[in-house]
Amino acid sequence: MPTVVQGVVLVGHGGVPKDCPPELISKLKRLEAQRRAAGMPQSAEEQQLDATIRRWPRSAANDPYQAGLEAVGAALQPLLGGALFALAYNEFCAPTVEEAIEELIGLGATHITVATTMFTPGGAHSEIEIPETLARLRPKHPGVELHYAWPFDVHLIAETLRQQVGRFS
Repeated sequence: MPTVVQGVVLVGHGGVPKDCPPELISKLKRLEAQRRAAGMPQSAEEQQLDATIRRWPRSAANDPYQAGLEAVGAALQPLLGGALFALAYNEFCAPTVEEAIEELIGLGATHITVATTMFTPGGAHSEIEIPETLARLRPKHPGVELHYAWPFDVHLIAETLRQQVGRFS
């Protein structure tokens, strides 16, 4: 029986660093909208802009979102029973979901569960983009089980929010 090596990828939305020129973001979003409307793959220009923004130097000062997701990841990782762990971002920040999964596979993960911090139904990232990424990767890695821990149970979300409200009431 092959050894099972668990991996977990925690996915956050990703934020724009405060010192990134706004014209880069505007141009990336314009190219993205044109591509989606035309049903075409990413152009070289869009890929380059995306990479530039994702690889922008980050700190807690210029990207508090990344620092926040890292804090959640640091609290989550010890609760995962020794599973390999990686953070990923849907946009604006690195690594991508695909890069994080590939990293864990490279470390020997054979069963990877992807979880997102985007809890509510209806979001394109959580409902469409993450599942599409997993669908693209499955044929490339037939010996790896890829699972998506989504959608969240709305009652569990409500209970978590009730507890949080109770902390401040």
